[in-house]
Amino acid sequence: MSGSRATARHQQRVEELCAAAVRALSGEPNLHFRGRRLHRGHRRLPLHAPHLQPSLDDDFGSFRGAADGMALRLTHSDAELHRSLHPADPVQRLIFEMLEQFRVEALAGLPGVIANLRHRHVQWSLDVHHSGMTETSRGILLYTVAQVCRSRVTGQPVVAETEDLLEATRFDIVPALGKDLTGLRRRRHDQNAYAEHALAIARIVGNMLAAADENDEHDGEDIDDHARFPLFLDSDDDFDDTIPQVSTGHSRVLGESEAGYRAFTTAYDRQHAVPALVRAELLRDYRQRLDRCITGQGVNIPRLTRQLKMLLADPARNGWDGGQEEGHVDGRRLAQLIASPTERRLFRTERIEPAANCLVTFLIDCSGSMKEHIESIAVIVDVFARALELAGASSEILGFTTGAWNGGRAMREWHRSGRPAHPGRLNELCHLVFKDADTSWRRARPGIAGLLKADLFREGVDGEAVTWACRRMAGRSEQRRLLIVLSDGSPMDSATNLTNDRHYLDNHLKDVVRREELAGSARICGLGVGLDLSPFYRRSHALDLSRGPGNDVFREILEMIAGDRRS
Repeated sequence: MSGSRATARHQQRVEELCAAAVRALSGEPNLHFRGRRLHRGHRRLPLHAPHLQPSLDDDFGSFRGAADGMALRLTHSDAELHRSLHPADPVQRLIFEMLEQFRVEALAGLPGVIANLRHRHVQWSLDVHHSGMTETSRGILLYTVAQVCRSRVTGQPVVAETEDLLEATRFDIVPALGKDLTGLRRRRHDQNAYAEHALAIARIVGNMLAAADENDEHDGEDIDDHARFPLFLDSDDDFDDTIPQVSTGHSRVLGESEAGYRAFTTAYDRQHAVPALVRAELLRDYRQRLDRCITGQGVNIPRLTRQLKMLLADPARNGWDGGQEEGHVDGRRLAQLIASPTERRLFRTERIEPAANCLVTFLIDCSGSMKEHIESIAVIVDVFARALELAGASSEILGFTTGAWNGGRAMREWHRSGRPAHPGRLNELCHLVFKDADTSWRRARPGIAGLLKADLFREGVDGEAVTWACRRMAGRSEQRRLLIVLSDGSPMDSATNLTNDRHYLDNHLKDVVRREELAGSARICGLGVGLDLSPFYRRSHALDLSRGPGNDVFREILEMIAGDRRS
């Protein structure tokens, strides 16, 4: 265990140093590494060149070289232009990616950066060679193309240890590539013109490999490219840098309604304090389970508290400090001036201390699809509630669901009324209070654990829930109010969608968020569980909870709050 922690600390240190180098060279302040992948803010950057992915066994020089290569790619390459030009074939795309990376590395001007890039290239080349890939006809072809092209573009020699190994293959391919190899060096300052030669080389080499496949002894087999070229294709080629986005559209019913959004009946809507819905013995069991989950994640709560205080606290007057040698004259000490003419501590200064005059409300979508994520969500909101309290801020944990599936009593009443067209929201709302702002985290612990009760989860009407949460916040004295909505998709109530149209509820949610923010009720953020909620929330972030709510997840949420603070 201690060895694992030491490895993790070493990796974190390496990532911090490399991130600093990338930021310094690129001039972009919001770049950082997470899991050995480069991120800009919350979004992972797709950098596909294989030699930009050093393994944990590589030396620090390799990481520095890869970091310098990433910085040059961000500085000298137009990502949109590159994406629009790259070929569809995976092997041709690999070659095109490598050639673009070689182009930006050829533009390096600092001697230290050039040395780092060379070191990384040599180490990667030797890894490919020692892996046995150069012993196959396909492997030696790709390896030779990489060596010859980088040498032509950068003006540096091929790796000395494998120079003799390349001669036969280089003799075969240079006549076919000669014109475009010359063009690479000449056009390296023009990405678009360079790409014409890079695409030609990728196409020629791709055809050579395809011809070799046809004559391969495995004729008829589907040979996986990753199995043939692991150190070439073990990059980010399979990574899709687009986060799935929630689906939405236009609601004709809502748009044509003169009255706007409405509910068929509110007679069955309820608000419940969760401890009143769950047996005390069951809450104790849930609390023990939640505590085990939190312990297993190893979240650093003191550090989280300090970070929250820095983000949320503002300077505030908090009394006076007397007995000072400068400041405002303290009238209560003037008598001392008569008794002791040399006394100088006759002043007082106003005490200014940081105070987190802030309310953070977590509004949790308690629809059926959220049940698979709720254990992680419970860990997140419980830890945040505790850290916010330690930081001097207030917090609420709320949930929203429906009282029944498929409309319940509201649907039955609609049937009895003759089933009028477009009845509006057609279900009974159930709003849940897991922790209110006036209850301390310690006293609210059992209620928060009620999130683990699976039968509370039914359907979700997000727009009215946001309105409800904002009304609760509006009655508070805190100057700053932040509402964080946690959801895994669009509003969903089957009865409402069937009797109106499928976008009735999500169009209402967009209207509510816009209206509440314009009114200044709260700053509203959307935390999507594996989904981009930006169509609904201007401030949003998608969380990946597949590995549990570790420190990285908390850091991402803090970054979102910090971004809201700056906006």
